[in-house]
Amino acid sequence: MSPTMAVLTTENGESQYQNGVKRLYESGISKVPSKYVLPILDRPNSSDQKPNVSNQNLKLPVIDFKELQGPNRAQVLKSLANACEQYGFFQLVNHGIPSDVISSMIDVSTRFFELPFEERAKYMSSDMHAPVRYGTSFNQKKDKVFCWRDFLKLMCHPLPDVLPHWPSSPVDMRKLAATYAQETKYLFLMLMEAIFESLRLVGTTENNTTEEDEMLKEFQDGSQLMVVNCYPPCPQPDLTLGMPPHSDYGFLTLLLQDEVEGLQIQKQDQWVTVEPIPNSFVVNVGDHLEIFSNGKYKSVLHRVLVNSTKGRISVASLHTLPFMRSVGPSPKLVNESNPRLYKDTDFASFLEYISSREPKRKNFLESRKLFT
Repeated sequence: MSPTMAVLTTENGESQYQNGVKRLYESGISKVPSKYVLPILDRPNSSDQKPNVSNQNLKLPVIDFKELQGPNRAQVLKSLANACEQYGFFQLVNHGIPSDVISSMIDVSTRFFELPFEERAKYMSSDMHAPVRYGTSFNQKKDKVFCWRDFLKLMCHPLPDVLPHWPSSPVDMRKLAATYAQETKYLFLMLMEAIFESLRLVGTTENNTTEEDEMLKEFQDGSQLMVVNCYPPCPQPDLTLGMPPHSDYGFLTLLLQDEVEGLQIQKQDQWVTVEPIPNSFVVNVGDHLEIFSNGKYKSVLHRVLVNSTKGRISVASLHTLPFMRSVGPSPKLVNESNPRLYKDTDFASFLEYISSREPKRKNFLESRKLFT
């Protein structure tokens, strides 16, 4: 029996896929197994769908974090508001996180996925509350068609409690990932202060209340989930996706990606590839921020392409309030001309939703909308 057939032949017909695409790639497969083949209309470049994929890369609005902290803050806040309203995404440059912290995080993530499968498999779990979880696809228990992605999810708060559960191989992973988590948490807190100010909820004389100040304090003790994504080369990339169309749960996601293109966002009903900028973050509005802003800032659909020649690594740091804290529209952003558009939500309702059905597109956020 060939090595490829040995990998694909199992007692349980599904377990061959539960083991992940990195293992499939390492086996030397030349065709994408049927479990990963999307319906024609869902494929990234299907000739049967309307021409909704742009051939041009998208240059997202660029927010200069250093300028945001300087005398031009008012102008940068306007640019930030426009980016969150019109794109739901922006590139963050001059963010202050040392370049060696960023390069080390990409490097140690790459080395983790290069470990023998048996070492990676130690962290496989279906428990969504687990402090560390290794898996594949988007939701390997629910997905009818799998996507070309393996992941390592690390709960980051409270860091002293979860750190002993994180992978001990590579030997420097805990140290490097913890440093990265702390740096991105601090950056998130600074960004949320700017987001509130851009919504005119803080920093103005007419809105000089402490409600948002209290929320900023809650963010310090809030949820942080770090997702390390591995997209190995794929023999038939036009048949599958690295991640299906989705929006992110939480307030903000800070995405670190290597130089390999893959991220696409939906802009004016077209899928557009985001052009990577070295040493920057792609920051996107999450479902919680759309709800909190009562729809002013948009949580936008995005997906990930794969390719046949280069593997891709990305690290997403997702931030929101503590798990048990509910989120609803800010009362300051609700009035007669702009009525409340969303129900309150919390992490428990999110977990109940994704465990009860196959996640697809923005269904969770849609389930929070009030149709009045």
